[in-house]
Amino acid sequence: MKYRFAEMIWHEIKEAARRDRVAVLPVATYEDHGPHLPVDVDVRLCTEICERAVARIPGEAVLAPAVTHGYSPHHMDFHGTLTIDWDVFIRYVKNVCCSLAHHGFRRILIVNGHGSNTSPLDLAARLSILEYEGRILCASVNHWGLGKVKEVGKKIRESDFGGTSHACEFETSLYLALKPELVQMEKAVDERSPMSSSFRFDLLSGGIAGSASANLMPYWSALTASGIMGDATLATREKGEKFLEAAVQGLVDLTLELKSNPIPTRRDQHSPNRS
Repeated sequence: MKYRFAEMIWHEIKEAARRDRVAVLPVATYEDHGPHLPVDVDVRLCTEICERAVARIPGEAVLAPAVTHGYSPHHMDFHGTLTIDWDVFIRYVKNVCCSLAHHGFRRILIVNGHGSNTSPLDLAARLSILEYEGRILCASVNHWGLGKVKEVGKKIRESDFGGTSHACEFETSLYLALKPELVQMEKAVDERSPMSSSFRFDLLSGGIAGSASANLMPYWSALTASGIMGDATLATREKGEKFLEAAVQGLVDLTLELKSNPIPTRRDQHSPNRS
């Protein structure tokens, strides 16, 4: 069964929507990832996780074409970063989601691969639901925030808090599992944020902000000289394969859970039939 939206003929897309398959939309960005990784880290990790997850449940989901440019203005001091204005980005993703909804997809799952996309994608998902007056479900998730990824992270990570933040033990391990020939491990370093603990973040310790008490994002070049945030030296292909499997299965589980959820009925108290 076909599961890649881009490879379907239009009437196959119509049938996929009729069968209430979940539309899975990968979203990432191109930006620096230290001296040892290519700038496509976020795109490659996110799209590959989504590809593998949807391939496991082709009758339940469809893989939408990825949005590969995101919100990274704070990374522009490093060469290779491509960024989209926050408002354009939100509208762009919302337009993609609403296009899917227009064609009959009632459940859409945005899968994010870049930390600073998190808030804009939450808004894009919310605005898509509002656009369709509650007749669809549109959710967003960071692939490192999936429950199974966090569970595996607790077991196999060797770095402490802050060690898995960007181009780090986590992301470098995943890239080693997918495209090891492009990784220059001899250039990997351990570099941490100069901010105090309440303003640091760690991908595997509670999301983009980790267990910190506040979100703060200065210019990336003010936080790191190498572009790395965390300990990239601890990355291994073996860890990456475990992280990858956890992310894929975690996304499968979340996709099936989204499909099983009923679309709640809106109760507008201003409706004429309400007293």
